[in-house]
Amino acid sequence: MFVDPPAPQPLQPGETPPVSGSPGLPTPDMAVSWEFNPDYQRLVMMWRQVLPELDALTSSLEKAYQMARSKDVWDAPVSGRYVEEMAEWRTRLGLYRQAILTSISDQAADTPRWIPVNAGAPHAFS
Repeated sequence: MFVDPPAPQPLQPGETPPVSGSPGLPTPDMAVSWEFNPDYQRLVMMWRQVLPELDALTSSLEKAYQMARSKDVWDAPVSGRYVEEMAEWRTRLGLYRQAILTSISDQAADTPRWIPVNAGAPHAFS
């Protein structure tokens, strides 16, 4: 089995934007207003939407695979080939799941969580 990559983290209650790295008191020229990146939030929502669907597919296929392996359900020479095909499907589904979740996770890692208001920061869907 594959291990899912890290999920993008939603805005946590009480989370605050980054602090300016310059020492001293901020001046009006240095003051920056931040907002939680809406593109990052879309990645969080995408993860939450895709994960249950992938879990449902995986569990459905796993149930069918376990039933196909049981001699109580099907005891014929062709059942071995069917079980082998289902094992391939399980592998393919695992690779598909890994590819989808990795692409979302990688995009979230490359997308800033906080952006300055009215800034041209890199976005996931540009």
